[in-house]
Amino acid sequence: MSDQYSTLELPRLEFVFEVRLQFTRVMAVPNVPNGGFRSAVLLDGGTFEGPHLRGRAIPNSGGDYAHFRADDTAVFDARYLLEVDDGSIIYMQNKGFLWGRKPDSMQRLRAWAFQGGPPVAHEDYYLRAQPTFETSVGPHDWLTRHVFIGVGERKPDGNVVRYYKLA
Repeated sequence: MSDQYSTLELPRLEFVFEVRLQFTRVMAVPNVPNGGFRSAVLLDGGTFEGPHLRGRAIPNSGGDYAHFRADDTAVFDARYLLEVDDGSIIYMQNKGFLWGRKPDSMQRLRAWAFQGGPPVAHEDYYLRAQPTFETSVGPHDWLTRHVFIGVGERKPDGNVVRYYKLA
């Protein structure tokens, strides 16, 4: 990790890794009492790679259980396991938001992701994440002591998210 760090005047972000996840199995609980609906997209698999670690997302180790609020903001709560190339297992919990920057963005995103509709430009929506990690004491436990943010992009079969450590 870099020796540079954030100051009060200048927060510093350091790229950690990019994850590419496939979510093709979707279920929904419509009309929940607090408004909107709950969706579940189950993890089929994926990969991650960055300057300090790389590996795979363990298939069927979790998924994303988003609440789509009445204002059509998806409040996601994703949980799954990552396996580093050295065999280490990392539990990742990822919370965040997905919402449309244009009135029809979310409708178009759902059509793209679940009905084979046309792609939606990245600038038409906001997909940001706040991950936390758990892993064994050892070479990757630095993940358990930092704040991270993710900037994501929706793909037809899942998501691509680039994660940054607040140094």
